Amino acid sequence: MRHAGAGGEELLNAAAARGRFANIPRAEKGEPGMDFTLETLLLAGGLFAAMLALLEVGRRVGLRRMARDSEGARAGAGVVDGAVFALMGLLIAFTFSGAASRFDERRKLIVEEANAIGTAFLRIDLLPPAAQADVRASFRRYLDARLAAYRALPDLVAARAELARATGLQQEIWAKTVAASAGSQPATMLLLPALNQMFDITTTRTMAAETHPPPIIFGLLVAVAMLSALLAGYAMAPARGRNLMHMVLFAFTVAGAVYVILDLEYPRLGMIRVSGFDHVLIELREGMK
Repeated sequence: MRHAGAGGEELLNAAAARGRFANIPRAEKGEPGMDFTLETLLLAGGLFAAMLALLEVGRRVGLRRMARDSEGARAGAGVVDGAVFALMGLLIAFTFSGAASRFDERRKLIVEEANAIGTAFLRIDLLPPAAQADVRASFRRYLDARLAAYRALPDLVAARAELARATGLQQEIWAKTVAASAGSQPATMLLLPALNQMFDITTTRTMAAETHPPPIIFGLLVAVAMLSALLAGYAMAPARGRNLMHMVLFAFTVAGAVYVILDLEYPRLGMIRVSGFDHVLIELREGMK
């Protein structure tokens, strides 16, 4: 199925999708990419501070309970603690594994797009010699527009403009190729399907970029992390004093895991970047003679 009008892609849609998560800045306003990193760090920092506070609250609640009933203060608490900590571990493992697999899939799709464009570009040789130069020039402009959209981020207005230009060039390439391949069976059978694949990959990348866990999963992860801190603080009550090292390490580890998960989910906006694989498109452009 031909998608000559499919100009959206994961650079732009990743930013649009993040608007569905309340702690991530909205794409429509075109804020700088550093805003995403800053707000994600603030979220992780807020979780870290909240967990430290809840560890202390839980410890004080435990101390009061032990003062009233030292023997019954821990009765049955182990079962509850185990269930909550197991749930937190499951949520972290689930969200981290999913974010990492989607990150790898987005990198894979960059390579697939480069392969699709490269294959279609080579098959331009099947067109009549008089039409080849014009179609190749359109291909170069098309890839330039795609790369410019990558480079434009976090300026979403500029990225949208480049994507719109790429959409127009898709239609231009298709029209020129159909006209030039009239009466040429090899071009019709080999070049036009390659163009379909080249255009279709933009839709595939768009859908990959829009695939994220429901926001309630992230909310549940944060809520369970804070509940775990409360229960951990309660369990520390029998100690003579605060174990600051364990408290800080526990809060830092969980908050750090949440930060990495969010950064992996939006790899065009944070510190973890999928853009390192854009070099395959850049190298392809340099090879288009």
